[in-house]
Amino acid sequence: MEIALVVLVVALALGFDYTNGFHDAANAIATSVSTRALTPRAALVMAAIMNFVGALLATDVAQTIANSIVHLEEVPTHTALVVVLCGLIGAITWNLITWWFGLPSSSTHALIGGLVGAGLAGGLGIYGAAIVEKVVLPMVFSPLVGFGLAFMGMVAVMWIFRRANPHPLQRRFRIAQTVSAAAMALGHGLQDAQKTMGVMFMALVAAGWYTSDDPIPVWVKLSAAAAISLGTYAGGWRIMRTLGRRIIELDPARGFVAESVSAIVLYVNAFVFHAPVSTTHTITSAIMGVGATKRLSAVRWGVAKNIGLAWVLTIPAAGTVAAVFYWILSPFML
Repeated sequence: MEIALVVLVVALALGFDYTNGFHDAANAIATSVSTRALTPRAALVMAAIMNFVGALLATDVAQTIANSIVHLEEVPTHTALVVVLCGLIGAITWNLITWWFGLPSSSTHALIGGLVGAGLAGGLGIYGAAIVEKVVLPMVFSPLVGFGLAFMGMVAVMWIFRRANPHPLQRRFRIAQTVSAAAMALGHGLQDAQKTMGVMFMALVAAGWYTSDDPIPVWVKLSAAAAISLGTYAGGWRIMRTLGRRIIELDPARGFVAESVSAIVLYVNAFVFHAPVSTTHTITSAIMGVGATKRLSAVRWGVAKNIGLAWVLTIPAAGTVAAVFYWILSPFML
């Protein structure tokens, strides 16, 4: 029974990774597609490749997910596995709901909310201080930093190129966007695939097949990288329209700045703070930041308000779904 549960959890984790890919494909390529720097298919191929590469660059975020969200030590194996299973169900459910409505919510926070909700429903402890430090604070500050840096970066670009001929300049920025979009896709793989690795590793540790001090197995890295790449290639057109056109009509210069700032924020959090930040929050706030340099009214704040509401609801909604599934499934699986 335990082996079957581990296999089910791993399969569901890869399913979450796939939904993460198509849900968050827009994060990496919406701006470059909307400015016509890349065709949709070329952008998806590039994003899928860079997601795969990014997923293999580090495991610090994966270790944070595996060891700093829910207490699984000295917990019966079945209980731990059911908690992880229900956490994944909560995250996948919220991903699909927000994808359906075209809202760029955070797969990261859906996963963390699902794990916390299932853990609390199962009577497990959570790492409150670590969650505040690694999840809540980055959730608050990353969008603010993304907005501020994107706004200042765009102001700097406008000042530096204030006398340039706009048409050749936009063509050059359109070319530059192929690089910034690739950097953003690399950051997405670096951040988001690691979260799935962390969940898979949680299940393996709970089953006693590994210890929390062991390195994450190569097959876990490769399978998570492949799943998010396939999901990215499948595309997330509903959310892509929201990010690329509904918040603000982007030009190549603004798309380049938004992607570059977002990539920097993702890399710093992954390599320096080991924090699982939301690529969705980061790119969305950066798009708002570059858009605000036109004028504040250029940003469609009604759309932004709906996105912000989805952000606020993500952790409690995914956690509630996970808790409900734990109460439903636990009598049959424990």
